[in-house]
Amino acid sequence: MNLEPSGSITSETSGELSSAAQTCRRGKRRSVGPTAHSEAKTSRTVQQEGEATQTSGRSPSISVPLDRLQQPITQSELTELLHYAALGRTCGVKQPSWCRLHHQKRVTPVNVVIAEGLTQSHFYKHYLTLRHLRTSYTTRVTFTPSPTDLASGIFSGEFPESDAPSQTHSGSSALHKALSIHPVITKYGTQRRGLTAYVLPQEEMIKKHYPVKGMPGFEEFVCTAGVDCVTDGSPLYGLDCEMCQTERGSELARVSLVDSDGNCLMDDLVKPQNRILDYLTRFSGITAAMLRPITTTLRDVQVKLRQLLPSDAVLVGHSVNNDLVALKLIHQHVIDTSLLYRRDLGQKFKLKVLADVVLQRQIQTEGNKGHNPTEDAVAALELAQYFIEKGPRQVVELHLEELWGYSTMEESADCEPAPKPSLSFVDMLQTLGRSVAYFGKRSDLTLDLSKQQWHSSDKKVLASFRRTKCSFLSVLQLSDHLKRCQEQQQHQRALANLRDMCVVFAGPFPAGFSEKEVRRLFHCCGPVRNIKMLTTTVRVHAEVEFELLEGAVLALKALNGHNMQGQSIKVQRPVHESMLDLDLTLDALMCDSLNTSRLYAVQLNPSMAEDLRVSARVNGRSSDAECLGAASVRAANGLSSGKVNGTSQLNATRESQLSEETITETFGHFGSVERVVLPAKRGKRARHAYITFESSADKHVALGSSEDLRKENYLVCPSLTPPHLPSWVGAAEGEERTHGHTSSQDQEMDLLMGKLDRRLGKLFSSLSEGTLSVVVLLGDTSAHGCPGLCLMEVKRGE
Repeated sequence: MNLEPSGSITSETSGELSSAAQTCRRGKRRSVGPTAHSEAKTSRTVQQEGEATQTSGRSPSISVPLDRLQQPITQSELTELLHYAALGRTCGVKQPSWCRLHHQKRVTPVNVVIAEGLTQSHFYKHYLTLRHLRTSYTTRVTFTPSPTDLASGIFSGEFPESDAPSQTHSGSSALHKALSIHPVITKYGTQRRGLTAYVLPQEEMIKKHYPVKGMPGFEEFVCTAGVDCVTDGSPLYGLDCEMCQTERGSELARVSLVDSDGNCLMDDLVKPQNRILDYLTRFSGITAAMLRPITTTLRDVQVKLRQLLPSDAVLVGHSVNNDLVALKLIHQHVIDTSLLYRRDLGQKFKLKVLADVVLQRQIQTEGNKGHNPTEDAVAALELAQYFIEKGPRQVVELHLEELWGYSTMEESADCEPAPKPSLSFVDMLQTLGRSVAYFGKRSDLTLDLSKQQWHSSDKKVLASFRRTKCSFLSVLQLSDHLKRCQEQQQHQRALANLRDMCVVFAGPFPAGFSEKEVRRLFHCCGPVRNIKMLTTTVRVHAEVEFELLEGAVLALKALNGHNMQGQSIKVQRPVHESMLDLDLTLDALMCDSLNTSRLYAVQLNPSMAEDLRVSARVNGRSSDAECLGAASVRAANGLSSGKVNGTSQLNATRESQLSEETITETFGHFGSVERVVLPAKRGKRARHAYITFESSADKHVALGSSEDLRKENYLVCPSLTPPHLPSWVGAAEGEERTHGHTSSQDQEMDLLMGKLDRRLGKLFSSLSEGTLSVVVLLGDTSAHGCPGLCLMEVKRGE
């Protein structure tokens, strides 16, 4: 444990928000009288908390209602916004359910930047470095990571064809009717998608009796070392097995595995554990002579498969559940061609039939000699690749009669017209004459190759965009930083550093002082996340971790030097390399566009307030009138709160309920209160509040009016935690804090983030007025996952 030297406490306490005092308070009023108050109102800049937007005439803007601000958005909700921004009500697209895009018709292009691997924690860990992102985007919401590719999801959204203006329909109504009821179309829709759309979800695997971890009957099965989520770029592997009938039922006798190019990686015979009753030669091709010299066991095969399959492998097979059961193997990500080319009423095509019709290839032709599992594995693999490449609609149209027996030649005259097929988001834009483009690494998108520009580096991606920035919808995917972001230690350090910002060390406390008493003392400054009593010191000290940044700031201001039973306690921050610029970070957060008019306030009971006043007199201190309101804290120090210097405290036994009305009444004296937010856990009353004024000048009057707020028992400080975060430490939930130095990897990551921010700044400058600009930090989908962040802004004229 490394504590700050006592000589530096005063300077840190007074200077922690110093630069913000110079930057943000230039318009501060020195009086709360009517004249000064009316003068300040003339310079108000309206900023709505929770909607993170400024309105100017009829310019387009985006806002998020307060009741949705702290709820993470999903990929589908983001695409909902992009669809509305690009198409609007004229194409039948409704306003998004979670936000409001004002004056949508004035939005010109739509630009989306996807930063792979970056999380919300990375944004706030490198907050100072990301100058452009934190100052140019006034709307931020947490983004829920998705296993599916975001760029693919943006382009592949579907709309009813009737919504597209002047769109003519091709093909006969009979074909439309056949498509509308076809089992493949019913399941997968009409649009071509990436392979992740056809990977079986766990619910369907359980329903169809695939081996799934944790399900009864599969306790002794071996699990492959797979990732939780795969992408459209994950590799496909074909698998097929042959079995024999033994005393204990069907057992594995041969297994084949091929890679995505059809190369055979494994073709091994396996010795069943039990006595064989039937070799099933006519199906398996296996004879007694073939197995007689074999010593390979099921365990050997399991080990070999685990070594051959990468963590993001997708296994492809025909009724592959039977193969996995024979292998006693659990693999999370599978594509089953018997379900891909599905039929009505749960019936399945034979692999031989599919290969013949779709691949124009004859397999299983050796009669009584049985099947060749390598040949079958290749066939299943190529059937899956064909389906993914063509898309469900084209597969059905090409093989509708030959495979499924649908006839489109005859149709009764009194048949009702078939439902119109869907158009993709890209089709809709092209119908309206609006161009689309993708810039980034090679990816499997539902987009013509002519509209994709693949590049090996972010620099080339951005240069290519600036050369050709004439597309109405442009999506850029950046990934130079991905390798560094994927380092688990770096990710954990980022989370730990964020939590350190909410930590203070306090002591010495009187002998026998308990954790409960420490919590009661510090809870007056804000919600406390964790208390750790420090037993390695001679005297009693404690490590206090708050939920919010404001709690730690108020504890430093109000409790440092507090007198308890005749001795003063010191409250100080931990000192690590990563914390040396904390004061600059807090200054930047205070002046963040989302916080300029927001104030944080805590109301305490009168006895706590009086204890602090008495303690201040004992120490010869006065409260900080520059930034903090001189409200009070409970000291639990045995000092009487009933009388001070013989004067009775009228409110000492009575505490008003903290409510929107009482706060508005109290703080309305300093200016017009626009909104009050009272965060509170269910079943508990609120003890702290965020107050939004109509102008930042009004906020600074409240911050400077310490004497008035002291009488009302309020403790106040500038708002620091961004409005979309219910808790500053929430992003680091579950991570243990570490006390380390800033590593060379951290410094390298900071340089990468700075380079990314500068590039995005140049990109933003090149966008035309009225462009909806969206930057998405995708987040982490691993087991130690962290949410992403979505930043949005409609660019205004210079």
